[in-house]
Amino acid sequence: MNYLRKALPVVACLAVWAGAQAADPAKGRELASQCRTCHGLDGIARIPIAPHLAGESRIYLETQLKAFRSGKREHEMMSVIARDLSDEEISHLAAWYESIEIVATLPD
Repeated sequence: MNYLRKALPVVACLAVWAGAQAADPAKGRELASQCRTCHGLDGIARIPIAPHLAGESRIYLETQLKAFRSGKREHEMMSVIARDLSDEEISHLAAWYESIEIVATLPD
């Protein structure tokens, strides 16, 4: 029993790691075509009320999309879009937007 208690955290970490490895940014880019009107394919929002997604943490993006899908978080557009996304599709989308590099230039 003690062995099982020690092994569970390791198994959980491996499951998370395996899921993280499965995300494919290229597949996410294809899926992002439905996001481009508001968030842009490049992750730079096209409308003032949409957040930029480029360079955002994959964990954050997955969490938010799953919250929209479950109804824990609500938005008239995002709730509808996220409702039909699978966990795998959410991971791919999040991997795509996380993979985009953002460069900031500070004023002189």
